[in-house]
Amino acid sequence: MKIALALISGALFGAGLALSGMADPMRVRAFLDLLGPWDPTLAFVMGGAMIPMAIAWAVRKRLERPFAGAAFNLPETRGLDWKLASGAVLFGIGWGLGGLCPGPAIASLALRPIHAAPFVLAMLAGMALHRLLPGGMASPIRNGASHPPPASETPRG
Repeated sequence: MKIALALISGALFGAGLALSGMADPMRVRAFLDLLGPWDPTLAFVMGGAMIPMAIAWAVRKRLERPFAGAAFNLPETRGLDWKLASGAVLFGIGWGLGGLCPGPAIASLALRPIHAAPFVLAMLAGMALHRLLPGGMASPIRNGASHPPPASETPRG
């Protein structure tokens, strides 16, 4: 059941990316180019995505558990720190240079594999490098925990 729901969700997401133009690097670059021939259509796509997401969050609040799982696995909200800020900057640079972000890049493998493959390979290399760096996988949230361990359980050094 989980695999079927994941497949349907992924296909729907990919189709939405393709139909909206989010998987077209030239359209994304035109959206990001505020000083050139700006294309505002992606603003409408992102704004329109807020409506079903708001509905989904409202429905989630009323559910005790997800339809295909034992419990919701949501990370706790954390403050702004240098890791988040630097990650956002790197994401923005990659989005601006490549015209793709992770979801549309994967969808683009089906549409234009020759153009998307270098971006996806670089993205995977970046993910691997993050895992290899000190502290890259040290976060309890990345290791499957729903929240950090209490201070009494953290190792002291």
